This record gives sequence, structure tokens and C-alpha cells, in this order.
Amino acid sequence: QVQLVESGGGLVQAGGSLRLSCAASGRTFSDYHVGWFRQAPGKEREYVAAINWSGGSTYYTDYADSVKGRFTISRDNAKNTVYLQLRNLKSEDTAVYYCAADSSVNSIRTMTPAYWGQGTQVTVSS
Repeated sequence: QVQLVESGGGLVQAGGSLRLSCAASGRTFSDYHVGWFRQAPGKEREYVAAINWSGGSTYYTDYADSVKGRFTISRDNAKNTVYLQLRNLKSEDTAVYYCAADSSVNSIRTMTPAYWGQGTQVTVSS
């Protein structure tokens, strides 16, 4: 079992930045694939970014086109935490952001990971 807790959301002006954190507990996290997803009011949940384990201490990252170049995903396994740095925020980035984890990368790709956090609200004012 893995428990995930997001933090770092808030209200920010357009063009501003935030850093979201996803703290994991329950088991060693380093061999899990972790994704960030978001859901805006009235819209379906969408994929934002992922940091996937490719063996040993190697990871690779992936981003949705809508956030590429503005968001950066990273992880600190010593702290069992994954981060999502949000820069140059736009009003359309307003959403509840969720982190999620799974031992299968395909579960991240299909947005069906086993473990989800409760979400953190990001609101961007224009």
C-alpha cells in the first residue's frame, strides 16, 4: 500500500509559479512510476506529467503538450517525494492537481494508477 499526500497548491496570478509536492508513505517509493493529473471544474481529469522508473536509479519524464516547457516534474527518493514545478501559469491551468503512483507504467499512461492522493487546488487569476 502507498499513501500519497499532495501539498503546495494555492492562488497565484497569471505568469506566476508554484511547486507542488507529493509525499509518499507506506513502502519504498523509488521503483514506482508517478504521474500528476489535473481536473478543472466541469472537465474530465487529464494527464499532466509523469516521472517513470526505468530500472536502477534511472528515470525518464514525460509531459502533456499543454504544459511542456512550463512544468517540471522531479523526485527525491530520499524524501519519498515527487515534485511538480509550475511556471508561467495560465488561467487554464486552474484545476485540482492529483498525484498518483503505480508499479506499472501502463497504468500511468492509461490514467488508471492504483494509488491516488486527495488533490491540491491550484487557482490562477488573470
